[in-house]
Amino acid sequence: MSLIHEETQGQSGTDHTVVLLSNPTYYMSNDIPYTFHQDNNFLYLCGFQEPDSILVLQSLPGKQLPAHKAVLFVPRRDPSRELWDGPRSGTDGAIALTGVDEAYTLEEFQHLIPRLKAEATTVWYDWMKPSHTQLHSGYMQHLTEAKAKSKNKVRAVQQLIQRLRLIKSPAEIELMQIAGKLTSEAFIETMCASKAPVGEAFLYAKFEFECRARGADILAYPPVVAGGNRSNTLHYVKNNQLIKDGEMVLLDGGCESSGYVSDITRTWPVSGRFSAAQAELYEAVLEVQRDCLTLCSPGTSLENVYSVMLTLIGQKLRELGVLKDTQDGSAFKAARKYCPHHVGHYLGMDVHDTPDIPRSLPLQPGMVITVEPGIYIPEDDREAPERFRGLGVRIEDDVVVTQDSPLILSADCPKELNDIEQICSRAS
Repeated sequence: MSLIHEETQGQSGTDHTVVLLSNPTYYMSNDIPYTFHQDNNFLYLCGFQEPDSILVLQSLPGKQLPAHKAVLFVPRRDPSRELWDGPRSGTDGAIALTGVDEAYTLEEFQHLIPRLKAEATTVWYDWMKPSHTQLHSGYMQHLTEAKAKSKNKVRAVQQLIQRLRLIKSPAEIELMQIAGKLTSEAFIETMCASKAPVGEAFLYAKFEFECRARGADILAYPPVVAGGNRSNTLHYVKNNQLIKDGEMVLLDGGCESSGYVSDITRTWPVSGRFSAAQAELYEAVLEVQRDCLTLCSPGTSLENVYSVMLTLIGQKLRELGVLKDTQDGSAFKAARKYCPHHVGHYLGMDVHDTPDIPRSLPLQPGMVITVEPGIYIPEDDREAPERFRGLGVRIEDDVVVTQDSPLILSADCPKELNDIEQICSRAS
């Protein structure tokens, strides 16, 4: 509640109440559920991993410490449903599992609503995009409509939670180190399994198997496994084509472990050896990434690193002969053409974590970001030298900003050209 108190200084006597809804159970067809995944803001604040629940954080004005309490409202236990879906925690289990102060059945939330409607209560609730539409319509919609007419309107809480989530604790960083390490190991095994010709679907399956065999809960997102010219489609996720001898594969993948994710990209030749043109382009991207990584320190920002990346890519495009114009403006424009995405994003419980936090914010110790320059030259690009056409390279690492040098969470994932060739030569 501390951030909320910072936002509301001077509002003495006001009761502040935060309300968050869990995710529901989603169904792929009648009676067949998807694997449940909790709303990450809800999970961050209470750690409860079950659907159809409400978390209430209440400030207690005028009370001695602690000046707030946490309350969970959870579904009543139903043995007939538990036969199909497995056991639920119920009220007693919710307290034991999470450490909240109190827990009640979901139906009892209605007794709290009159207090939330009171003029003296400010409700912090994301009513524009509720995570659970049924709970919203059943409990919160009438409340938000009533509060809209009062002087203490409902205020969005998502940005405040994102500000909390932006700075990782040592415990969170340890969890992200685990995710980074096991993903790096999965990349190595996938590289070893790359023997041309090889299917993108096989490498996808191999990567997911190696992540989950090492303890990952799920993949963090549908990976990109793009062979040859398909690497120039940034969000290519069909992953169903054959990668031929002499081609490279770009794999952008990550996993989720204990609620925290990784996001790593590597590019390598499925034949086991980079061609001269592939090696030239790869080394250019790697040098840009090395320089960008050195900038990941307190005081700079992702926007600053992005500007440097575009300048460096422009220089590399000239050196490679892709850009022949000597004007600096042309190099910057060409860099945007051949690398149309940003240098990185925040990382945490989500892949694109805390999306409402601007990239212009100065970096602080505890922030986790990705650094992922790339150069993409489609095969139909007649302006580029022929030897580079159809090649796409991206190299991405996960980075913790510290007071000293950056901590690379994906450091175990090989990216030096010789290291990659040595691993690929072990392919059986």
